[in-house]
Amino acid sequence: MNEAMMEKARDLGRMIGQTDEYKALGRARQNLDSDREAVETLNRLAELEAEIASALRSGQEPSQEAQQAYEASFSRLQGSAVYQALVAAQSNFDKLLGRVNDEIGKGIELGAQSRIILS
Repeated sequence: MNEAMMEKARDLGRMIGQTDEYKALGRARQNLDSDREAVETLNRLAELEAEIASALRSGQEPSQEAQQAYEASFSRLQGSAVYQALVAAQSNFDKLLGRVNDEIGKGIELGAQSRIILS
């Protein structure tokens, strides 16, 4: 690939890494990782997901207990302030990436229409 393009991609990555949205997402992840109750709930959800997926793969209906435990754990996680902060930070970062992607798309369209070849 064009080395100049790769350099611009690295520059874009560096700029994205310095945005408030990216920094807020990092803080939100750290806060979630530091919250023992949230981590325990996430671990329990992972166990329940594996149990439910295993039952479904074998053509069985997951147990009522597993389904209820999953719903209760997920509800508890959604009620957690640190989880809500992570979801909000991820949403804000995703919006930023969406805007960046839109601008890249506009640049691609302009580049496709241009008769000037950049090397």
